[in-house]
Amino acid sequence: MAPTTSSSTGPGFAPVAGNWREYLIEAAGLGAFMISASGFCILLEHPSSPVRAMIGDPFARRALMGVAMGLTAVALIYSRWGRLSGAHFNPAVTITFYRLGKVARRDLAGYVAAQFAGGAAGMAISSALLGRWLAHPAVDYVTTRPGPAGPLAAFAAESAIAFVLMGVVLLASNSRRYARLTGVCAGACVALFIMIEAPISGMSLNPARTLSSALAARDASAIWVYFTAPLLGMLAAARAFTFARGPSGVFCAKLDHAPRVRCIFCEHQAAMRGGAA
Repeated sequence: MAPTTSSSTGPGFAPVAGNWREYLIEAAGLGAFMISASGFCILLEHPSSPVRAMIGDPFARRALMGVAMGLTAVALIYSRWGRLSGAHFNPAVTITFYRLGKVARRDLAGYVAAQFAGGAAGMAISSALLGRWLAHPAVDYVTTRPGPAGPLAAFAAESAIAFVLMGVVLLASNSRRYARLTGVCAGACVALFIMIEAPISGMSLNPARTLSSALAARDASAIWVYFTAPLLGMLAAARAFTFARGPSGVFCAKLDHAPRVRCIFCEHQAAMRGGAA
């Protein structure tokens, strides 16, 4: 059942050829996330940081990092621009919604390209501003790498958290009662996963996020884990959701479907229905 917050094209939001505005928002959003991750990781993990000196417990520091990045995700999702693009900021999320039939092919290409470009740009900006602090081994460009249990454990963990995240997003966004809380639920998942799962895989969930750090660090160790596991986990969650609810159970590809905000995904579905008529 579609949430009551649905809206297709609001006043002043005429369709734009190529939807470049949404693509740029996706790039800027992941770039901002990477800048935030870089800054908070330096604050919490660099040996010269007074916060690091005050908080000796690694779990406590991870908990603070989780809260910081969860709140960053929530802020981006509910921002004016996040509400316009749908706030995917993650190729695995966009590809999953494409497989669900909610994203047009041209938008799939535009979103994924923008997400990879935005993540890389965010890390380039962070490196330019925070150079030697970001390069310190304790921070290491906020790279995501398998923990002591190895790549297979990291693959399993990344698949599991991706399954949970997409399952939570689909359950919340397609509920009348909880649709407007989808962003909060997603941010809470990010926070919880950083606290608990990060020692196993580094907690990525996002191929573009991992690649951006790997490029900055010039180290692509086990990158196959982060290009496969998040996507497989999210696709599995989508398959489970549609098995339980049916294909019509998925309303839209936006994480926050605010009223009176243009939605390129609703426009795509309307065009598909019109073409089938």
